[in-house]
Amino acid sequence: MLTGAGCSTDSGIPDYRDEAGQWRRRQPVTHQEFLAAPAVRQRYWARSMVAWPNFQRAAPNAVHRILADLEKAGYVSCLVTQNVDGLHQEAGQDRLIEIHGNIGQVVCMACGEQSTRAALQQRLESHNPRFCGLTAPLAPDGDADFAVKDLSDFVIPGCRNCGGVLKPDVVFFGDNIPRPRVTAAMAALGEAAALLVVGSSLMVYSGFRFCQQAQALGKPIAAVNRGITRADHLFELKLEASCAEILSVTAAALALPGHDS
Repeated sequence: MLTGAGCSTDSGIPDYRDEAGQWRRRQPVTHQEFLAAPAVRQRYWARSMVAWPNFQRAAPNAVHRILADLEKAGYVSCLVTQNVDGLHQEAGQDRLIEIHGNIGQVVCMACGEQSTRAALQQRLESHNPRFCGLTAPLAPDGDADFAVKDLSDFVIPGCRNCGGVLKPDVVFFGDNIPRPRVTAAMAALGEAAALLVVGSSLMVYSGFRFCQQAQALGKPIAAVNRGITRADHLFELKLEASCAEILSVTAAALALPGHDS
């Protein structure tokens, strides 16, 4: 199974694209921009600091819970997600591959030391008290839509180990998914009887590649997603409806415990 942002919209986390596959907001920062420009990092971390309290309160919704229950019942052998919000894991998904990483973790780009995003939030707030208490609409991936023209005094703490640049331990646009994750996901697809896509437009290649591979392996592909996807021509079945609605009906039909019709 492959999931995308549509699984988390009922948890209050917006998705990237509309039903026509177009960006709802400006494109996220790229890996190259983040590393090259201190001003870009200031903008990213300022927005992230404002968004984090609301993002951290997001909880798994019916989609995450049903998918975890489908795994427990033996219907899902492995779930590969493009999401970085950690909600599949929180819902109890066991065999899970977060191909884009998890926004709850931070990595130093110099020494590789990892730390938690929650710990960094405390440091960000300590260094930037004028931003504490600000609110703004939540955007995908722990970002926030707010405009502060002057961020020149925004302080980004460095790595506690070496002072290096800190980055969310996620795959930004323009970066590559770590090879072991791709290998593990492709191996899981090779063992599966079919591929189900839930809540993804598949507009980025990191997700679309799995549909290409499923087709090459002769495995049927089905999708639950509102709006067009990049792989519409590859699906044997597509349901354009709410992920929660379709999965709730499915859970009831399979008589999963706690999901009676």
